[in-house]
Amino acid sequence: MRSVVWSFLFLLVAQTVEAKLVTKTVTYRQGGAVLEGYVAYDDSVKGKRPGILVFHEWTGIGPYVKKRVDQLAVMGYVAFAADVYGQGIRPATPEAAAKEAGKYKADRKLLRDRGRAALDELRKMPEVDPTRLAAIGYCFGGTAALELARSGAPLAGVVSFHGGLDTPVPADALNIRGKILVLHGADDPIVPHDQVVAFQQEMRLARVDWQMISYGGAVHSFTNPDSGNDPAKGVAYNQSADRRSWEHMKLFFSEIFRR
Repeated sequence: MRSVVWSFLFLLVAQTVEAKLVTKTVTYRQGGAVLEGYVAYDDSVKGKRPGILVFHEWTGIGPYVKKRVDQLAVMGYVAFAADVYGQGIRPATPEAAAKEAGKYKADRKLLRDRGRAALDELRKMPEVDPTRLAAIGYCFGGTAALELARSGAPLAGVVSFHGGLDTPVPADALNIRGKILVLHGADDPIVPHDQVVAFQQEMRLARVDWQMISYGGAVHSFTNPDSGNDPAKGVAYNQSADRRSWEHMKLFFSEIFRR
C-alpha cells in the first residue's frame, strides 16, 4: 500500500512540474520573410530571467531542438528556438538540408540578420531580462550562433555544439561582446583541423574570452541520438560527449549570468 501511495505522489509531483512548462509557437518576421520559432519557459519562476536563443541543425526546427529548448526552460531560462529558414521550411532529406543550409553559409549577412531578428523577438518577451542573453547552436546552428556573436549582438555568451567554425571575415571577431564556448568532437571530419586552428587564431587575435573543449572519440553531431552509432561515418551520437558538453554549458551559463 505504501508503494502505491508513493507512486501516486511521484506521478502527481511529476505532472505538477510538467504543467508549469509553457510552450508556444511564435511567428515573427525578418525583412519579407515569415519565421516561426518555438519558446518555452517555466511559469512558476518569478521575475525576469536570462534568455537563451537556440539555433537549429541543418534540418530546421524539429523535435530535437524543441527538446533542448524545453530542457533549458526547466533549468529556469526562457529559451527560444530561432527559425533561420522560414515558416514551413523543414528539409526532410540530407540533400535538401544541405541545399538550404548552404544558402545561409554563402550569405553570412542574411544568416546574421535572421539571428538578429530572433534575438530581438527574445529580448522583448516579458519574462526575459534583456541584459542577460546568450545563444547556443547545434551543427549548422553552431555556425549561426557564432556569426551572431561576430555581428556584435549583445550576448553575454555563445555556445557551439559540434558547429562549423569558419567565417569569411575573421576580423569580425573584434565585434564579439561576450564569452565563447566551443564544444567540439576531437575526431570530427566535417570540421577539419585547419578550420579549428584558424578559429583559435581568430579568437586570439581579437582577444576574445574563449574556451574550446574537444571530446576524444566524438565525431560530428555527437549530441543527437538520431545520428546513429557508427563514428566511421563521421556523424554519430556519443553519450559521454553529450552528457559532458551539456554540463560544460551549464557551468558556462553559471559564470556569464552571475550577478
